[in-house]
Amino acid sequence: MKEVRVALVGYGFIGRCHTVAYRQVPFYYPDIEARPVMTVLCDANEAQLEAAKEQPSWQEYETDYERVLARDDIDLIDLCVPNNVHVPMAIQAAEAGKHVISEKPLALSLAEARQALAAVRKAGVIHMICHNYRRVPAIALAKQMIEEGTLGTIYHWRATYLQDWLLDPTAPLVWRCKKEIAGSGAMGDLMAHSIDLALWLVGDIERVVCDMETFVKQRPLLSASGTDVGLGTQAAEEQMGDVTVDDGAIALARFANGTMGTFEATRFAPGRRNFNVFEINGSKGSVRFNLERMNELEYYNVDDPGGRQGFEAILVTEPCHPHMGLADGMFRFWPPGHIIGYEHSFINTMAAMVNGIATGENPRPSFEDAVKVQAVLEACEQAAQSKAWVEVEKG
Repeated sequence: MKEVRVALVGYGFIGRCHTVAYRQVPFYYPDIEARPVMTVLCDANEAQLEAAKEQPSWQEYETDYERVLARDDIDLIDLCVPNNVHVPMAIQAAEAGKHVISEKPLALSLAEARQALAAVRKAGVIHMICHNYRRVPAIALAKQMIEEGTLGTIYHWRATYLQDWLLDPTAPLVWRCKKEIAGSGAMGDLMAHSIDLALWLVGDIERVVCDMETFVKQRPLLSASGTDVGLGTQAAEEQMGDVTVDDGAIALARFANGTMGTFEATRFAPGRRNFNVFEINGSKGSVRFNLERMNELEYYNVDDPGGRQGFEAILVTEPCHPHMGLADGMFRFWPPGHIIGYEHSFINTMAAMVNGIATGENPRPSFEDAVKVQAVLEACEQAAQSKAWVEVEKG
């Protein structure tokens, strides 16, 4: 079997998610064209590397990204770093002949995203953006139903992505609160996921109007000993810094096919830990998904008899469902009714990336898709400033 030698850059929360995925790909995908080899974990924070060594998965550890790029035994660079370094690191990786997968959003601006896309195209490397929710089986089933015409003509898309981890005004000024590092707040952090799903499930977005708000204007600066994780971080007393991103955003959208869309994203919704929900309404029926019940897809069929109409919950764990099925004569994950979890969306994503490198076929979502998401995000920000509808730039 072929091998894809991986270097992962950045070992925060999302780096741990990717680590678990690479470790599990060979177990759940014995039929894959190539297996990932966890070669190097790179992080400038030596304390992060020491923590990683306590749960050994990676063969080697490195603090210098330049040394990683210079190695001949690395095929794939996986970027789990803050948003402001996605593009420069991706360009460097492509120029070094490495395949690259990046966390979302790809860039701080549409112009930057286009630079990254141009670099991977020029280098001829495989590229992917980690919108892992595309590979949740229940969401993939919604895609299948739409393509089969089960919902008929699509009229409405509505999405909400709600969290509450920044609700406390004494929470520190982490990098996700700084525009120069994050690019945007709830929009890039949360709404980017909803936009990617909307583009994939419904189609291109033509124009948007948007409103954004920053509810807490200043936050305590991190102490010298604080780690930038966004939760439970020790903050310095009295020293304050400006929050330069949105805390919440709401957008209306018109799709190219005429569908009407709404988006809402916030990190100020008490009680909502990771409430990623969408509903799609069509002429023949509706589907509704909630990440907090990620093994279920709710479906309403207008042709059901009047006395029995209502949303039914489809438990998406059957071998006939997307990403489930069989591998080497066994269930890829577990038997029907034995639910999977958040980490499996990353396992499916990394399997697609590694397989794409082995076959030479670029998996989706690619950097092309990332540019489309960035175009919508940028149009939303412009619309919030102008208080008017803004046309979304083409890829």
